Amino acid sequence: MASTESLTTLAAELATADDLELLQGAADLQRYSKDAYDYSPILQPQLESCRADLVVRPLTVAGVERLAAACGRHGVPLTLRGSGTGNYGQSVPLEGGVVMLSGALREVEHLDPSTGVVMVQPGCLMRDLDQHLRAHGRQLRLLPSTWRSASIGGFLAGGSGGIGSIRWGFLRDPGHLLGAELITVEREPRRLQLDATEAEALNHAYGTNGILTRLQLATAPAVNWHQISIDVETWGAAVALLQRCTRSAVELHLATLLERSVLQCLPAWSGPESDRHRLLLLVAPDGVSTLARLAAASGAVLHDLGPEDLGGGQGLRDLSWNHTTLHKRSEDAGWTYLQMLLPEPELPAMEQLKQRWGDALLWHLEGVRQQGAARLAALPLVRWSSTEQLDALMRDCREVGAVLFNPHVITVEDGGLGVVDGDQVAAKHRYDPEGLLNPGKLRGWLESISSPGCPGSPHLSRG
Repeated sequence: MASTESLTTLAAELATADDLELLQGAADLQRYSKDAYDYSPILQPQLESCRADLVVRPLTVAGVERLAAACGRHGVPLTLRGSGTGNYGQSVPLEGGVVMLSGALREVEHLDPSTGVVMVQPGCLMRDLDQHLRAHGRQLRLLPSTWRSASIGGFLAGGSGGIGSIRWGFLRDPGHLLGAELITVEREPRRLQLDATEAEALNHAYGTNGILTRLQLATAPAVNWHQISIDVETWGAAVALLQRCTRSAVELHLATLLERSVLQCLPAWSGPESDRHRLLLLVAPDGVSTLARLAAASGAVLHDLGPEDLGGGQGLRDLSWNHTTLHKRSEDAGWTYLQMLLPEPELPAMEQLKQRWGDALLWHLEGVRQQGAARLAALPLVRWSSTEQLDALMRDCREVGAVLFNPHVITVEDGGLGVVDGDQVAAKHRYDPEGLLNPGKLRGWLESISSPGCPGSPHLSRG
């Protein structure tokens, strides 16, 4: 943590810049030191007392450079924040210091009409970016369920996938992030232009290894998605139908499956009241008839909910991914969740876990593409009782072959595959040599500075 003297000197120095807004009131410090980590009853007590000493909103990229230089000179920690919609404490300042707000850097700078590649500043809200793209016949490939309030920079730094993952996989897959502009944190910051290979290490790094000020992203042709929900009597039949839908020759943007108990907490716009399990699908209009045929062959009941209305806030995408968790927790805050890629075949593993955990585990599945193949991810709802209970459940999930992405830990690696990414650590050594960016979140960095011969120690491997 920075000394009081360093912080006082830093604040006085930054106050003289006309392209930096300083927020020092208690309410602002409290507000901008939090995100949605309260989804986790493990992270909540760990992070509740963390608070920034100063919040700064740069109005220009030059202002970002000024802030980075000041933090570098005075040794003050700097944590980057988008809209604060993350669930893992990505933007919580573990060691105090400065929280940088990116919301003023929100310009869509360029859209290539021939390729659809967009250049955008990190503070741009994903809702605004998607609207801009749709006006030009394009759309974002991947979105979190918080897409109306999340920033594109925050999603890239802390997200992994979401709506669109059924076609486009995950954010760190090659082809999504095509380049970036980066500001280093040093006494004399550098403004660097990174190509796709160089920028990859900044993807899903929680803002620990560089300040992104421009993003170059691939987009997709815009589709006016159609909303379908399908009710299925048994869980086995529902899983089989989900798989038939995701592997059929129709264009899908979302394919969600919810256990019948989860429907009780959802708003009415997912379809009429039902005691069955429910699929939620966003499909291109020419695929509706195929889904109807697949549903009929399974003895399921299809509900045609009409074209998606992106302006209404009452669509199927608002019931999917972590918004499912949000709705359940709004009804009863005693629920939390897990994230995993299910083993193949999926049904025996799910049945084994359900047999042991019963109604303390409610299934929520999402169709995704992983390394080019159609797979099922799960974000099951979990009735919270204790850390020991959650640890036991996670052990059981691993024993049946699931790959867990633990949402109850603070570090980049442990929330992913548990493997240190040497490229991410090497990037931090290059772009944040004093380790001031979002300290405590990149485990590989902590290991590298405590081991001889780093960076580039033999124990670092690419995850």
